[in-house]
Amino acid sequence: MDLNIHASFLPHDDPDAALAFYRDTLGFEVRGDVGYEGMRWITVGPAGQPGTSIVLHPPAADPGVTEDERRTITEMMAKGTYASIVLSTTDVDGVFDRLQASDAEVVQEPVDQPYGVRDCAFRDPAGNMVRIQQLKGQ
Repeated sequence: MDLNIHASFLPHDDPDAALAFYRDTLGFEVRGDVGYEGMRWITVGPAGQPGTSIVLHPPAADPGVTEDERRTITEMMAKGTYASIVLSTTDVDGVFDRLQASDAEVVQEPVDQPYGVRDCAFRDPAGNMVRIQQLKGQ
């Protein structure tokens, strides 16, 4: 089979803050910014990788989500337990320094993990966990 990851979805509760974090701090390209009925879907991705994207979406947009579910999603986002993503780099310490200088919320400073990566973790403006990993030896 020939399968690739095309898009991953992360919720946002402030499209401008999400855009600033993913575009300005992480350096991702903006591939789409669509508004509908007061909501925005922003598609970003790493330069040079046009086939891989993150869609930053309003969590309340799904018409199948009940009010109770929306409330639970909002509570989980506030705690930083709703969504996460793992990114990779060849310079985790350099990325950490850049993110720390931007006042992003640090969850974990760079550390060598026993499973073969050096990684760190931050929360994006919506509370999503963003882990950044570097394979040992890179």
